[in-house]
Amino acid sequence: MGQVVELPKRQRGALNAVNGKVAPPRRRPNCDSRTREYLTPSEVEQLLEAAGTTGRYGARDRTLLLIMYRHGLRVSEATGLRWDQVDLKAGHLLVHRLKNGVASTHPLRGPELRALRQLHRDWPDSPYLFATERGGPMTASNVRKLVARSGVLAKLPFPVHPHMLRHACGFKLANEGHDTRSLQHYLGHKNIAHTVRYTDMAPDRFKGFWKD
Repeated sequence: MGQVVELPKRQRGALNAVNGKVAPPRRRPNCDSRTREYLTPSEVEQLLEAAGTTGRYGARDRTLLLIMYRHGLRVSEATGLRWDQVDLKAGHLLVHRLKNGVASTHPLRGPELRALRQLHRDWPDSPYLFATERGGPMTASNVRKLVARSGVLAKLPFPVHPHMLRHACGFKLANEGHDTRSLQHYLGHKNIAHTVRYTDMAPDRFKGFWKD
């Protein structure tokens, strides 16, 4: 049997009693650090503003978070976006979904088109929308750090992670009354059960229940 090594106090309890190897710390439940897993539209605006005013590439970073929010993108879906998926003249974005999701073509609105045109002028040599200095795609780690840092600068009351932008998209569209089937296709859910959670929690469903 291997010799048991005395660990610092903060690491005690992480020792595997079978082989003496240190196991990674257990992931804390999300509810320990935040009461919900989505952002409100006003919180998204705060996050976008913070992302645009920090770091060397504020315009790129703000555009990244804007596109993730408007189109409910997962991190890898966003970092993998290429310019051949974008039609700036027609105002279309071809979204390839991961996790066996359903691909679809989304319309691009004015704020997105303006931001993307500027992005293309700033980064003309990369095939990727959201590129690093070397021209390759940003990594998932880059995006997680960006979102976390922007959340702190925006003074949001809880830690923020990128997938909250996808949830924010779903909840906003559900609150605006878009039907579940359309929302399912927009978010690329293969199973509509994953979409129903947004409509089930939309508070606007209950408007008019009380007449004061």
